[in-house]
Amino acid sequence: MWIVVRATYLIVISFIAWTSMADAYDLLSWLKARLSSEEVPFLESTSDTFRVDVVAEGLESPWAVVPASRDRLFITERPGRLRIVEHGRLLPDPVPGAPRVAYQGQGGLLDIALHPEYGTNRLAYLAYTVETDKGLMTRVTRFEETGEGLMNPLVIFPGVPGSAKAKHFGCRIRFGIDRKLYITLGERGEGWRAQDLMDLNGKTLRLNDDGLIPSDNPFVGRKDVRPEVFSWGHRNSQGMAIHPETGLILQTEHGPSWDDAPGGGDEVNLITAGSNYGWPLVHHREKLEGTAPPLVEYTPALAPAGCTFYLGDAFPAWRGDFFFVNLKGRRLVRLKMDGHRPVGQEHLLTDSFGRLRDVAQGGDGYLYVITSDTDAYGPGRARGDRLLRLRPAKQ
Repeated sequence: MWIVVRATYLIVISFIAWTSMADAYDLLSWLKARLSSEEVPFLESTSDTFRVDVVAEGLESPWAVVPASRDRLFITERPGRLRIVEHGRLLPDPVPGAPRVAYQGQGGLLDIALHPEYGTNRLAYLAYTVETDKGLMTRVTRFEETGEGLMNPLVIFPGVPGSAKAKHFGCRIRFGIDRKLYITLGERGEGWRAQDLMDLNGKTLRLNDDGLIPSDNPFVGRKDVRPEVFSWGHRNSQGMAIHPETGLILQTEHGPSWDDAPGGGDEVNLITAGSNYGWPLVHHREKLEGTAPPLVEYTPALAPAGCTFYLGDAFPAWRGDFFFVNLKGRRLVRLKMDGHRPVGQEHLLTDSFGRLRDVAQGGDGYLYVITSDTDAYGPGRARGDRLLRLRPAKQ
């Protein structure tokens, strides 16, 4: 009886809020996701095993936090600044030489990835949006970090014809254990592009470290598919983590936002070569032959963002777990993994520090999280966004 009442209520609310578009999408999958129980059981809480330090604040719309060494972190700020935290202190001046960016909507200076041999070659890769005569698009450029700042830029991925819409850029960049660079690109708010294999938007790309195309990419040699494509059918993946021991690739992906399908349907996906993740043909818990279902799906939406695998020694109970932060959900989610299969979950920091944008394991074995309250979607914060550190409670 309760399920019937709840379903009726949801249908009424859906049609009131969305009458003009209701018959354009299938509401069944949305209702099924709202009414069914969690597929991944909740774990016993570990919230008493750690404490949270505010390492720094005063950040403006930070996007990525990436460790460079045990005592050094890079943080990107979307207006176009690359910041450094050294020995627990945010340096006052940004790194010189960052590229000019199109800081519009969801765009700006987004991700940073360090070359696998960064310790000796000092090569850093930046992903950012640019404004061109073909619209806003995502570009990736390699720089050499020097004592004078970022030097010797080399465009690794120039971008592809984009859109006037300042949304769904992706963009996470990560090196795999195969030493290839993986890049997530959103479909720019135009869902059909995710299924067009001659359009790189709505895809995961795989490139060599110099921007050339690997000969073993899944679609190399086909005339009907761009050779850069590694996976496709993505809406907007704003998180990607690659397990440094196994090479397992997981991505977090934003589900629909009512303007393109019923809300919710956020995903954690296992990314494999040549796979189609279904958008916009399927969403939420729908299944379609030839498409890969999510490992985990969340309705209502959490708005998942950055993610990482934890392999440190500071929290032995977390070793091997997958962590991802959330914007709307304002929490850090821990997925206990058994190989590539999630077997339990825990929600941490819920509503304690606002919107959360990225998470990374530092060289010291602690987890670092950046907040996202000062961007266009956040409530604002007079003292700016923060860098948080999770460390053992008994230290």
